[in-house]
Amino acid sequence: MDSSRKRRWLDALAWLALASLILVTAAHLLTKPPAMPEYEKVRAGWKSSEAWLYDRDGQLLDSERVNFERRRLAWVPLNDISPAVRTAVVQSEDRRFWSHGGVDWLAIASAIRARWTGDRSRGASTLAMQLAAFLDPSLAQPGKRDWRTKLRQMRAGQALAADWTHEQMLEAYFNLLPLRGEAQGIGAGAQSLFGKKPAELNRTDAALFAGLLPNPAAGADALGRRACRVAQTKDCTAIRAAAATLVSGEHAARFDPALAPHLAVRLLDKPGKRVKTTIDRRIQTAAIVALRRQLAGLGSDRVRDGAVVVLDNATGEVLAYVGGVGLKSTAASVDGANARRQAGSTLKPHLYAQVIEHGWLTAASILDDSPVQLDTASGLYVPKNYDHSFKGPVSVRHALASSLNVPAVRALVIDDVQQFRDRLWALGYHGLVEDGEYYGFSLALGSAEVSLVEQANAFRTFANMGKWSSVHFVDMRDDRKDARQIASPAAAFIVGDILADASARADAFGADSALRLPFWAAAKTGTSKGMRDNWCIGWSDRFTVAVWVGNLEGDSMRAVSGTSGAAPVWRDVMLALHAGNPGKPPAMPDGVEARQVALPGTREPPRREYFLTGTAQSEMAAAPQAARRPRITSPVSGSVYALDPDIPIDRQRLAVTVSGSVAGYRLILDKQPLGDADAGQQILPRPGSHMLALVDPGGRMIDRVRFTVR
Repeated sequence: MDSSRKRRWLDALAWLALASLILVTAAHLLTKPPAMPEYEKVRAGWKSSEAWLYDRDGQLLDSERVNFERRRLAWVPLNDISPAVRTAVVQSEDRRFWSHGGVDWLAIASAIRARWTGDRSRGASTLAMQLAAFLDPSLAQPGKRDWRTKLRQMRAGQALAADWTHEQMLEAYFNLLPLRGEAQGIGAGAQSLFGKKPAELNRTDAALFAGLLPNPAAGADALGRRACRVAQTKDCTAIRAAAATLVSGEHAARFDPALAPHLAVRLLDKPGKRVKTTIDRRIQTAAIVALRRQLAGLGSDRVRDGAVVVLDNATGEVLAYVGGVGLKSTAASVDGANARRQAGSTLKPHLYAQVIEHGWLTAASILDDSPVQLDTASGLYVPKNYDHSFKGPVSVRHALASSLNVPAVRALVIDDVQQFRDRLWALGYHGLVEDGEYYGFSLALGSAEVSLVEQANAFRTFANMGKWSSVHFVDMRDDRKDARQIASPAAAFIVGDILADASARADAFGADSALRLPFWAAAKTGTSKGMRDNWCIGWSDRFTVAVWVGNLEGDSMRAVSGTSGAAPVWRDVMLALHAGNPGKPPAMPDGVEARQVALPGTREPPRREYFLTGTAQSEMAAAPQAARRPRITSPVSGSVYALDPDIPIDRQRLAVTVSGSVAGYRLILDKQPLGDADAGQQILPRPGSHMLALVDPGGRMIDRVRFTVR
């Protein structure tokens, strides 16, 4: 071969080498994969879509889905995954996983030969290559299965195998793989698909799990066939049945106990968050059982919702928080323990505590339970008792224990609406954002809206002899830096003794109502206007229990009162709390004295009564009629009278009635003498506004009323 020909061959080879180098370089650049992260960074960056709520002992109460893109649970270490699952997945997806360096060249050669001959191929994508695609979705974009994408996957798999151990790759694969529905990772998959933990999956579960990987959305037949091939068993009956159950979603129910869903929503706000609360799982369960049993017994056509709160008296820790129990509720997601509802008669103990504390009334003082009409800025206010009857002269003990409305309003008249409103605010009723004039005398009967947590903590103040402190959901220390004395210990003790007195409430509730327990406990029920809310709040020496029963959508209940609705739940929870350790009555504090007292003029027998020191009396009676200040009882101040054009005017006279001893007293109508007050005067009505005054023999005005005629 001459030199020129040899030179041409050398030049051709050089150009070929250069072209090859260029092609290889171009291919290298075109198939360069994205950088793979370190194992530690991947694990540290894992964020669960769930957050978890635990009780005071670390037991799981509930979980809450916080991230809704994918459903992830906590990262599952490889040792916490069933060996049967690990073996089944490796055998079905990458049988030489433990021996190759990220790419199975034998599997690639087999796949090429199968494609050349037309035979069936099991694929050559290794677990490392699949993991690389999980870590960077650009390596497995939908619709792209070309050679360039496959080469990028192969190189990424090799990079992972060079930097990660095989154990790390397999662990990350199990945690990152997408599964049926929105589940990601074996933690969420084992729970939602099998109702188990990853470590509890058996061989049948393992075969089904591996069978899902090529197509997580596969139907029962296709899944059953693939699982049978993975299990390598002749009898596939059990596997096919398990595949049908898995596809049906039968195990998709939540794995957590779901004992405090409303509190979970309240406290869990970040993915992966774990909150240890003050809840006692045993008490929480007892409260749920008691409420569920009562609502089921009442029936959803009468009442659908309820809530329970239990507090530790000494620390303020929330031991149970039941915002609802579902059943046939039409507003199950609403937190009944935190919703504001009308308080009903449950505010009366705070009113009586205030007037007793000031010395304006004692537990034996006599209040008149008779019709009363009060002139207010918004019109005439006419309070009535729950049963629409009146008891006449009654003691404060009887009035509070029997929850009489009219005496409570009279007590508020003695007190002051604004002063009472301020006391309620100090007790934590922070829904009362208006001043006293806005609520008026109806505040004595609970016209304001309050939450069950507020109710429980306000009544806990009685248990702590008038000392208030905030409640705690998560802080288990006895940290009461905000503690302050609201009511006097003496007044708190006396109100507690009244509310624990079964005989004092017997007229209204019966001798053996749900409020009567085999140990000392004080309780108050309440029913709001229109029968929309039932309350029962009470305390023992260690616990305060508050129960609300009603319909969260606001419709009225049928034939359900505080003693038939909320009180049975309160009783059941109290009995569970004190099983084997009954409650004890409180010790009498300083500033209280006991004395035998007679109550002539009432239906109440003589009894031993508690008084603030210096206010005790041996006899309490209603003031005789002659000793009472005379007043005009009709017309009622603020009333409006309409004349009937079809009736002669002289047949529509208004009779004037005056109470008390009025000899020598005179009536003045619109500054003109009407006549003697004891002569049964009548008014010939004229349209317009009128002022009627009562004056004593000396000409001093004793009472006056304003009324309108139309």
